[in-house]
Amino acid sequence: MKNKYFFQLVGLSALWGGNFLFTRMASPQLGPSLTAASRVFLGAVTLGLIMRHLKLRWPREHWRELMLLGAVAIAGPHFLYSWSSLYLPAGYSAVLNITSVLFGAVASAWLKEDTLTWPRILGCLVAFAGIMLVVRLGPIHPSPELVAAAITTIVGSALSGSAAPLLKRATTRMEPLAVTASIHATAFVWLLPFALWTLPQARFTVTAVIAVILMGIVTSGVAYWLYMRIVQKVSPVAALSSTFMITLFGVFWGHVILNESFTPASYAGGALVLLATLLVAGFNPLRRSGAAEPGGT
Repeated sequence: MKNKYFFQLVGLSALWGGNFLFTRMASPQLGPSLTAASRVFLGAVTLGLIMRHLKLRWPREHWRELMLLGAVAIAGPHFLYSWSSLYLPAGYSAVLNITSVLFGAVASAWLKEDTLTWPRILGCLVAFAGIMLVVRLGPIHPSPELVAAAITTIVGSALSGSAAPLLKRATTRMEPLAVTASIHATAFVWLLPFALWTLPQARFTVTAVIAVILMGIVTSGVAYWLYMRIVQKVSPVAALSSTFMITLFGVFWGHVILNESFTPASYAGGALVLLATLLVAGFNPLRRSGAAEPGGT
């Protein structure tokens, strides 16, 4: 990965790291379905307005592909993350979310969009060890709800990571902004029935509403569009390598704002997962710009 993309991903990761914090603020008040649907709706509106300003057309002829991508890349992960945030602290969610890189590496290799090397295989093994350390030995008692939330987060990460090579392929046929806006719009279609079902139980507090607005406009809207522009230029796994920085920022925001704490065992597990991501992504920010990169990036 070229250095310029690395620094762009650092900035995006700082924004995305706050998603775990904002989701934990909004989901208990609004409910997982409404939180995810509202966030996606605001993202779609923001991206649609940008498309209108740039006079871009919606790729309606690819609606079947975009419906699938909306479900796998956006609706599924956002709902699962929102539900798990009811039981899982923001820092834990950030660490477990890093498994999306592992799933993305496997999916990219299977679809021949990238290669699965021995360092990446080793990274998978290291990651599972790290995840077990974080979940089982952290400061929270491993209750059935916590275990279910951890599994749910990993499933959401699997969907998000597996969608990376599909998004990469989509950007070869469609403009990145059009893809981003379309998958958010189709994700809203998927989530809307569930959001309406739970709407009567929602509590529209100021904190929850502000959190959803920030996620929708900033992280689901503008930031995701910028990310898709990077996806167009690099391999899926290289783009997903930003996830380990998202984890760092997620843990940082959880410490600063929610006063969440990790034991030494949790830090050790997090370090193992970060090491796994480096192995899987083959990431080296010191690589010269002209040097060859894994996966043809």
